[in-house]
Amino acid sequence: MKKTHIAIIVIVAVAIGALVATMGSDSTYADFKEASTNPDTEYHVVGKCNKEKGTEYNPAVNTDEFTFFLVDNKGLEKKVVLHKTKPQDFDRAEQIVIIGKMQGEDFHAKDILMKCPSKYNDGKPTETKG
Repeated sequence: MKKTHIAIIVIVAVAIGALVATMGSDSTYADFKEASTNPDTEYHVVGKCNKEKGTEYNPAVNTDEFTFFLVDNKGLEKKVVLHKTKPQDFDRAEQIVIIGKMQGEDFHAKDILMKCPSKYNDGKPTETKG
C-alpha cells in the first residue's frame, strides 16, 4: 500500500470517530414535562431559580452535590440535583440552563450554565457613588 492510501484511511477513520463522538453527546432543549416523558434522554432545561425555596449545599457532607429548585420557561418547578460544587455566581444568575436527565421526580444535572446580570446598562458602564 502506498503511504498516501494509508494517510487517507487514517484521516477518514479520525473523521468518522469525531462524528460518532459528537453524535453521542447530542442533547436538546426541553422543559421539565418533556424531560419527564423521556428519562433516558439528556436535555438542556432553561429556567429561573426559585429563591424562596432556597438552596442546599453542604461541602462537609458531599462537595459534589448542590440542590435547588428551578422553574422552567413553562412554569413547571422541579428539584434539581447538580452533581458539581455550587457555582460561584449562582445567587446572581438571572437565567439558568441545566444539562442532565430526569430521575424520578428530580432532575439530575451534570452541568450548569448561568446568565448573570451585566455590568453595563445599554452599553454604558454603571455609575458608582463613592
